[in-house]
Amino acid sequence: MPFDQLQRRAFVALLGGSAVAWPLAGRAQQPGKPVIGFLSSLSPGVVARPLAAFRQTLREAGYEEGKAITVEYRWAEGHYDRLPGLAVDLVRQQAAVIVAIGGDSPALAVKAATATIPIVFVVGRDPVRLGLVASLNRPAGNATGVNILITEIESKRVELLRQLVPAAAKLAVLANPKGPETEAMLNDLQSVARSSGQPLEVLNASSESEIDAAFRSLKEAKIGGLLVSADPFFATYRDQIILRASQNAIPAIYPIREFADSGGLISYGAPLVDAYQQVAAYVARILKGANPAELPVAQPTKFELVINLKAAKALQVTLPQIVLMTADEVIE
Repeated sequence: MPFDQLQRRAFVALLGGSAVAWPLAGRAQQPGKPVIGFLSSLSPGVVARPLAAFRQTLREAGYEEGKAITVEYRWAEGHYDRLPGLAVDLVRQQAAVIVAIGGDSPALAVKAATATIPIVFVVGRDPVRLGLVASLNRPAGNATGVNILITEIESKRVELLRQLVPAAAKLAVLANPKGPETEAMLNDLQSVARSSGQPLEVLNASSESEIDAAFRSLKEAKIGGLLVSADPFFATYRDQIILRASQNAIPAIYPIREFADSGGLISYGAPLVDAYQQVAAYVARILKGANPAELPVAQPTKFELVINLKAAKALQVTLPQIVLMTADEVIE
């Protein structure tokens, strides 16, 4: 599907619909405020703005944190191996709903930990193929949420990188070899890259020291542009990645606007603020009795292209007019 059509596609989620009672053992056992579990593979500072939008949406729906509800946060901070234990811990907290955010792994960890507590997720890839839901329109189980279509926009990110550095002989992708979603992501990216005759070199990094080593190898290999993969591990270390890109004068494209806000050159992806607001709206509906099995999985109506002009100047990158004209936001 062409990307202009993809961007115009409306949310799959229908915010109307029936609110079927959902029997929650955890909720029934709680004499006071319901507990919302919140599991993320990220660290809280990475998603400060989306998290504020999540809380605001809950507050507007009548569920102010600390008053009407209690939110139990569990942050894996880029350590995927912590997710199963954190998910089990939230189940033990008798959460009324569990939110799973930061890639596909948190949702899969919670799904493995409970078949009864409602789950509201944000995932990058097809939740049907992941086994989270039976279908997008009728999830049919205890999980629903938002699919931000990472797979569908990879070709657009590769295209944007080529427009940024049209003379570059070599392009690379920064990948986390320990990421559970890396193999599928690389297959998607390389398929897109090969179709245009310029495969991406893969640079692996799964720690702070390996990130530094990857950027040293970028310079030695004379890589002209870098695509930072949509792995939550890299979002956790975004400041380090942005700094190394600047120090090594490597133009890079990032998966979420939080990178561009923090000084990265350019980002393209679904707005996390919108996704977190949708999650909060679903949490509120479930607390009021809606059945997650009947809440369709939502998909974004738009993708944000954000450009940081200060970063472009520092990198001495001349931004093509077509990229500037199509930008949703230009940070001065």
